[in-house]
Amino acid sequence: MKKHHNIIIAGAGGIAEAVGLLLAEWSEVHPTLFIGDRIPEKAKKVAQWIMDGTTKPCSAQHFYLPEEGITDEMKVLFDEGDIILDCLPGSQAPRIAQFAKDFHLHYANLTEYVAETDAIIELAKDAKTGFILQTGLAPGYIDLLAHGLFQQFCKDFDVDKVDKLEFKVGALTDHAVAPHFYGFTWSPVGVATEYLKDTIVLRDFKKTTLPSLSERASIIIGGITYEEDLTSGGAADLPDALSGKVGSLDYKTLRHPGHYSWIDKQLTALSNSPDRIKDLQDKMEKVIPHIEDDQIVLYASVEGKDVSGVLRRREIAKLIFPQKVGNHQLRAIQTTTAAPLAQAAQLLLESSQSGVILQSHINPSAFLNGDFVVNVYGKV
Repeated sequence: MKKHHNIIIAGAGGIAEAVGLLLAEWSEVHPTLFIGDRIPEKAKKVAQWIMDGTTKPCSAQHFYLPEEGITDEMKVLFDEGDIILDCLPGSQAPRIAQFAKDFHLHYANLTEYVAETDAIIELAKDAKTGFILQTGLAPGYIDLLAHGLFQQFCKDFDVDKVDKLEFKVGALTDHAVAPHFYGFTWSPVGVATEYLKDTIVLRDFKKTTLPSLSERASIIIGGITYEEDLTSGGAADLPDALSGKVGSLDYKTLRHPGHYSWIDKQLTALSNSPDRIKDLQDKMEKVIPHIEDDQIVLYASVEGKDVSGVLRRREIAKLIFPQKVGNHQLRAIQTTTAAPLAQAAQLLLESSQSGVILQSHINPSAFLNGDFVVNVYGKV
């Protein structure tokens, strides 16, 4: 950030504290941060954690953000604010986006939830401020990486269509033990949701819907074997943007071998459950631990024929580990999710864009090489 801004962060979880610390530590002009949560003590704790963690002068304050309604304190803050960064569960996203529209604030969120994203697209289509949606790791960074690969491939080989565009992310633990071969590094409800909601893909150049966990395969990245399978939400709006241009496009989640077979067994046992997402989450949380030592594995590839008919393939893979920012050590899932959100904030606050801005609308090269993103992912 090159000038002072009042930045409102909705939520007080791990991503909220990370994006607050990144903004405090890496902005050229240090912002004033307002952390809101339904549990005021939690918001207060995060605000203090950010101020203790940054080596730069920064003000972080907390406020009460109830699950319903609006307080007088919120009205004052929203009147003074420049942007809301929404780090709350996806179910709250349309409500927070409505606040942004009503108070003429920019807005950026992380959620992979499709229905909530569609609702925000509708409410923000005539907004005077900018709304960047799904701008975390997946959806978010990985979509821009894939879209940039597609654009560069078409330019370099003088084509306008490709056969395949594949992109994959795994938020994984360093080690994995039987029987589940997994450890939680982020939201359990997010994991259960992406496993059970349908996924949007391109097949034969046309947009279609497939069940998640229905196209399992193995992949070797950097000499290590992972399992991959379809999960919901990660493709963002690329199936719409690239329909007719890409024969096969999909987002898959990477896991250590053995995990998906264990999930299959759990889902078979839940076949008659009226709320499979909640029940799968409960089943996983009983036996899968939360683990601090994490890594992010990501991969994107494009494949197609050049103008002379020769089959070509380009790939990018990255492995990202925990990183120290200021005085605090952040997990890999925190930095890789928070950095694109901070970059989206900078894009909105330093441009005149308004209305809905989806992943396919963003210039991949400029965004992927922005200050916040490069500090975490390195240059593309």
